Amino acid sequence: MSKSTMPTTEASTENFDERNAYELAFHILPTVVEGEVNSVFDTLKAHITQMGEIFDEEKPERVELAYPIVKSAEGKNRKYASAYFGWVRLSLNADKVAELLEEINAMPEMLRSIMVKLTAFEEAHPYRFHENRKSHKMVEVVDEEVVGEVRTEDEEGGEVSDEALEESLEKIAHDEEVK
Repeated sequence: MSKSTMPTTEASTENFDERNAYELAFHILPTVVEGEVNSVFDTLKAHITQMGEIFDEEKPERVELAYPIVKSAEGKNRKYASAYFGWVRLSLNADKVAELLEEINAMPEMLRSIMVKLTAFEEAHPYRFHENRKSHKMVEVVDEEVVGEVRTEDEEGGEVSDEALEESLEKIAHDEEVK
């Protein structure tokens, strides 16, 4: 049997895109006037479009931070408890990430930012922070009534007789009927 070789096919690089998908999440300083937040966001997007392409976004809205963030501004350390939070999804060459982050972090209105590389699943299923936050209903407890004796964790619980238990259950049932 003769030995034959198969010709190799070279991969076409014509339609190959070396860019990766990223999400840039950011906080804008709360000292920015609310009417100016959109112009800061537009400036941020302009920096991104110089190097890559934006394919999704969530405009910044004011949120309370989980913990205070200290940032040095004008030679002083300032503590911030709220900020305008938003995110942008973009495609960008990996070699441009550091340069873009440098430009964004140099913006004086930025409190902080983080860029993460997206998986295919994350890219297809964005988490919309502001929409989800608004959809959660806040429940307010009004006039809460305590029934029975409340014990703290360091108190010892003793034995409860069947009679005492029956009495408590009857009292609770009677109180519910009265309401």
